[in-house]
Parts: sequence; structure tokens; C-alpha cells
Amino acid sequence: MESEDGTAGLSTAALVAIGCNAFVAVLLVLLCLILYRACRVPSSPERLPVLDPSEAGNQQTKEHKYLLTS
Repeated sequence: MESEDGTAGLSTAALVAIGCNAFVAVLLVLLCLILYRACRVPSSPERLPVLDPSEAGNQQTKEHKYLLTS
């Protein structure tokens, strides 16, 4: 069951596979962190439509002011 020279180490292919899997795991953690932070913060808060009740009333009066009647 043991190898002929007495070492019971992992093969080179197994070490490469472990290294690649560790690298992919780090990339997945970074992706999850980026997605978590992106979902928490709105992308452009200055462009969100915020209507002040006083502004909404003023806008209605401005629209009525410029209506054309025939």
C-alpha cells in the first residue's frame, strides 16, 4: 500500500488541484462581498424621485396655469 521509497506525500497533480480550488474559493468570497456591498448601497441616490408635497402642489398649479382652452 505504501510507495516504494517510503514517502506518503500527495502527488503533484493533487497539490495543483488543491491550489486551484483554494484560488477559486478566494475569488468566490470576493464576488460575494462585492455583491453584498452592491445590494446594500443604491446606485445613484441623487436620481431617486423624491416628491415634496409642497413641490407637487406647485407643479400642479404651474401645469394648470399654462393650459390652453379653446
